[in-house]
Amino acid sequence: MSQQLLIQNGNTVFEPVVQDGVTWTTERKGAAGKLEFKVLKDNIINFEEGNPVAFKVDNTNLFYGFVFKKKRDKEKIITTTAYDQLRYLKNKDTKTYTNKRADELVQMIANEYQLNTGVLENTGYVIAKKAESNQSLFDIILNALDETIRNRKEMYVLYDDYGKICLKNLERMKVGLVIDEETGENYDYESSIDSDTYNQVKLTYDNSDTGKREIYIARDSSNIEKWGVLQYFDTIDEKTNGAVKARALLDLYNQKTRSLEIKNALGDIRVRGGSLIIVNLDLGDIKLKNFMLVEKAKHTFKDGEHFMDLTLRGQNFISG
Repeated sequence: MSQQLLIQNGNTVFEPVVQDGVTWTTERKGAAGKLEFKVLKDNIINFEEGNPVAFKVDNTNLFYGFVFKKKRDKEKIITTTAYDQLRYLKNKDTKTYTNKRADELVQMIANEYQLNTGVLENTGYVIAKKAESNQSLFDIILNALDETIRNRKEMYVLYDDYGKICLKNLERMKVGLVIDEETGENYDYESSIDSDTYNQVKLTYDNSDTGKREIYIARDSSNIEKWGVLQYFDTIDEKTNGAVKARALLDLYNQKTRSLEIKNALGDIRVRGGSLIIVNLDLGDIKLKNFMLVEKAKHTFKDGEHFMDLTLRGQNFISG
């Protein structure tokens, strides 16, 4: 396995000797891609915050971003943290927009903040009107994507692909990789109804014509008997079909969430936060044989080896 790390300062490009390997971390939402590495300060290398950083593995472009943090010790080792473009989505702003899809919102924000974009897939759902006050750009975009999920039951993943912000449907984030007993050294598994699980959905709309509040409820009596009432509540406008939306939300949230942490798996550079990978593990009472969503991926490249730690999420496992 070959790897190349380049840092550009003005017109000069440095290829430093990396100490203790390189780590590349990505998350499905709300965080920029991060590259961490250590270099030895000598009389040649000279870089500063804001300088571009590029990282390639086996001649494949993996990371493009900018130096944000440098930490030095008495041994002249510089511990460096670089982030991709998504770091700039931590900026806060106030936005009001009408009749825009989430992908159009991403492009609008990218244009305003001079960020480069790649493939931004049509998310399909038009948000009639939205006002966001003193929110991070991440939250403004994620709120639009959440609204798209609630109305179309389709998830989209925002990520940076070597210097270009992309937005893709989750179905097109599948990676032909299987994690099983052979490829993962260790794992931790958890099932839960403590968050993002609802067996009753209640939506309300204040009808200005009749002066009455209209209420739409969808519930799963069987799961209420097992878990108690776990209610999702929201308000809707006059353009929304309350009954249809309540049922769609129940279909989306009326299930356990399941998470799995895989440690020291054999590395695959195609896997990132937002990828879908196949997990085939027998945990005794539960057999996992399904696609799972990568919530977080941490890749470590060291001494010619590549391993990754994955945080996964999924539903609908096969009970043993």
